[in-house]
Amino acid sequence: MKTYHRLIATLAATVAAFSFNLAQASVENGKPAPDFSLTDIDGKAHKLSDFKGKIVVLEWHNADCPFVKKHYEKSGNLPATQKAATADGAIWLMINSGAAGKQGADYTADQTKEYLQKNGSAATAYLPDRDGKVGHLYGAKTTPHLYVINADGVLVYQGAIDSIRSADPADIAKATNYVNAALAAVKAGKPVEKATTEAYGCSVKY
Repeated sequence: MKTYHRLIATLAATVAAFSFNLAQASVENGKPAPDFSLTDIDGKAHKLSDFKGKIVVLEWHNADCPFVKKHYEKSGNLPATQKAATADGAIWLMINSGAAGKQGADYTADQTKEYLQKNGSAATAYLPDRDGKVGHLYGAKTTPHLYVINADGVLVYQGAIDSIRSADPADIAKATNYVNAALAAVKAGKPVEKATTEAYGCSVKY
């Protein structure tokens, strides 16, 4: 019986350690954003550390997700947020961590370019992450899921695009755009008031 209890205790400790490691896999605000390299739809490699000295926004994306549609073709909200950020000198990287065969993952490069142009995207680059390594590295859970990294390479915001969790574009005007707020705080040299929010949308299709 004692052996049985020891075995259960050991198993519980192992599970707890595993859960802790999984929790640690997501990124923490106030710490350096993990470096990564991905190749865009034009075949050009982009390494996060190459953008040190600039503010960087990471956006997890799935064109077929209803929540993404809310912020793109139904309202232009995210493209407008991109335009304002990049016009102010920020780098904006759209990342698709969907696995082959999953929703929104199998667009060709030309189809993706057509989609971006049609919806007025001002992103710096669109980066497929087919094996999901970067998505898992950052703990990206939804599309959209946004991260803001300051010019020192430190993560200062992660979470939702805005404060109203819905797929209804009519809610955008009533919502607080958390990304705009974070970018404004960084520009002013102030702490981000809401540095972590709960991202909403479709699950990332790993």
